[in-house]
Amino acid sequence: MAERAVFAPPTAAMNQRARLQNLVGRTVVAFGLVVLAVVWLMPIVWTVSTSLRTPAQSFSLPPKWLPTDLYVANYQTVFRTVPYGDMLLNSVKVSLAIVAGQLVTASMAGYAFARLRFPGRNVLFILLMASLMVPGQATIIPVFILIRSLGLADTLSALIFPAWVTAFGVFFMRQAFMQIPQELVDAARIDGASQWQVFSRVFLPLSAGPMAVLAILSFNTHWNEFFRPLIFLSTQNNFTLPLGLVTLQGYMGSGSLSVVLAGVVLSMIPVLLLFVFAQRYVVEGIARTGVKG
Repeated sequence: MAERAVFAPPTAAMNQRARLQNLVGRTVVAFGLVVLAVVWLMPIVWTVSTSLRTPAQSFSLPPKWLPTDLYVANYQTVFRTVPYGDMLLNSVKVSLAIVAGQLVTASMAGYAFARLRFPGRNVLFILLMASLMVPGQATIIPVFILIRSLGLADTLSALIFPAWVTAFGVFFMRQAFMQIPQELVDAARIDGASQWQVFSRVFLPLSAGPMAVLAILSFNTHWNEFFRPLIFLSTQNNFTLPLGLVTLQGYMGSGSLSVVLAGVVLSMIPVLLLFVFAQRYVVEGIARTGVKG
């Protein structure tokens, strides 16, 4: 007769060893996260600190992390040097307009690729994904010629209209729509819902989280965008914040570093507030759209 395997119950020593290993593992992970957080926060702390120093203290050696005097006049100099309020308003207009346009186009195109069946769907989706591999610098000249031919040069519309279509946004919303059960679509069809009603009354309400994520990512991207405004805008009244920060540097970078970083701190506040209040949607939306392809 084959002997039966005998399983001994875990002893107190084994339980204590397991708890100790678990505690050590969590401590190591927590320490690593703290180190990464400190490394990530160091540039921000230095930026805020330098913005509160006098211009003479900006280049002190060795560098000082804490300002000796809280020199808030740097922030006043920002508003005196450039039309900061107008540039802030321009950035808000451009960012919000692009976010609104991308939510419309990405949600509709994402729904088409996720749920509709039409000839050439897979080929079109592959071409759309392939466009992600083309850098914006490679297409900026054709886009500039098109913008100029339409009479939109040196206007905020030159930044808004070309950014309304985003391949990443279409892919992101397609992934979100593919997570919605087909049973909900079938139930809506039985109730007599049209294609548009299925999209607007079933898919959009259930995809509020991913759409919030797309809106946040798009807002952050275009709030900090520098390259396209540099190419398309030439009048200071139309400048966005990134161009305004370059203006603060002065001719040949002869301006005050403390004043420039004061402008940087002011430009970071809206984005930081957005992420503080919307970080839950970022985590939930990305988790939902990354389940299956």
